[in-house]
Amino acid sequence: MKKIFEAHIISNECAVDDVYKLTVGFDGRLEARPGQFVQLRLPSNEFTLRRPLGIAALDGVRLTMFYRLIGRGTKFLATVGSGTKIDLIAPLGNGFNVSDGEKILLVGGGVGLAPLLFSARSFNDVDVLIGGKTASEAELWSREFNGAVDEMFITTDDGSAGVKGFVSDLLPEVLSKKNYDAVLVCGPPIMMKNVAALVLEKNIRCEVSMEGRMACGLGACLSCSLETVDGRRKVCKDGPIFDARKIIW
Repeated sequence: MKKIFEAHIISNECAVDDVYKLTVGFDGRLEARPGQFVQLRLPSNEFTLRRPLGIAALDGVRLTMFYRLIGRGTKFLATVGSGTKIDLIAPLGNGFNVSDGEKILLVGGGVGLAPLLFSARSFNDVDVLIGGKTASEAELWSREFNGAVDEMFITTDDGSAGVKGFVSDLLPEVLSKKNYDAVLVCGPPIMMKNVAALVLEKNIRCEVSMEGRMACGLGACLSCSLETVDGRRKVCKDGPIFDARKIIW
């Protein structure tokens, strides 16, 4: 059940380039499913709207998230030091649907890999296909996923680590190696669209974590509506996890 948690920042540090790793602690206990997210209030009256952040790691009283510097909000967040009090609404959204005994492939690009970390640490028999811009970004995610997955496959835009290209370039080869029951995807929309097409072509279940401009995170404002074969849906409330077959890309 979602509720507001009073929290404090344990660490908030640059992980690589413009990607930051944020860990908070709080009183009480938070339970969440892989794929769910939180709405974090920035500790400043200058910002009215909360920021949605995916859950990368959770042990009940400590929560880790990643974010990329994009606008004024995230740039301000990067300046907030340890010990600062914040509050967040959690858990929000649905989660990935994985059954015991299933072989899972995680496919992510950039900070889209963050919520997949929670999946890697929660499910058994998991591989990951990592897409990064550069070697330094790929190395960050390789360290984070180390020990949580059976096998890692890596691509970089510039070819400085792993295979040069995008995750969709390496995906056919990865899918041919093992019998995956499901592929869970998070990253830029065009990446998810291309990955979903390749996965569904193989008749493998594919779930995607969609993004949206969430003003409330509770399904009230309609700002994150998404077109699906079942009509308009709200990313924050009906998602963020959707069956890839349902998305009108």
